[in-house]
Amino acid sequence: MKTIKILGIVGSLRKDSYNLALLKAAQNLLPPNTELEIFSPAKLPLFDQDGEMQPTPAVIDLKNKIRNADAILFSSPEYNYSIPGVLKNAIDLASRPYGDSAWAGKPAAIMGASIGNVATARMQYHLRQVMVFLDMHPLNRPEVMVAMAQNKTNENGELTDDETKTKISEMLVALVDWTKKLASLSA
Repeated sequence: MKTIKILGIVGSLRKDSYNLALLKAAQNLLPPNTELEIFSPAKLPLFDQDGEMQPTPAVIDLKNKIRNADAILFSSPEYNYSIPGVLKNAIDLASRPYGDSAWAGKPAAIMGASIGNVATARMQYHLRQVMVFLDMHPLNRPEVMVAMAQNKTNENGELTDDETKTKISEMLVALVDWTKKLASLSA
């Protein structure tokens, strides 16, 4: 059986990011024959259309990682009711130049953690809107929105909440099934 490769992209640069904790937990909750590589956008340059025809090595690396992945898993906070700038920047960089988007056709799932009660609902909705233009195929359910994340991790930045781990595990199984289904439709 083919190994499903998932690229996990964190939407935060914070060292003790709750969203990075979700991705690290996901690495330990993977279904059989599945791998998850975590990517941080920390070393990416700011998108500048003047330079899109000469991408930096960091941008080339990101696009290659996306293209080599079978599916994408975004884990991001919500800033000002939307997608954090660092994640939007990574999305823009990997979608350019026009006609050379690495995102096209990729199955994707979204999860997010926040210290508030609303979790990341608005960010996830906005990211889904962006995925329409990118021609990605987002998984609709289950949704993973982790509210009050500060109470669900320990001092080492590890996810400790069993209910959240169960939801992540369910999402990973659904993402793998979705990825296989889409691959069979395009074969």
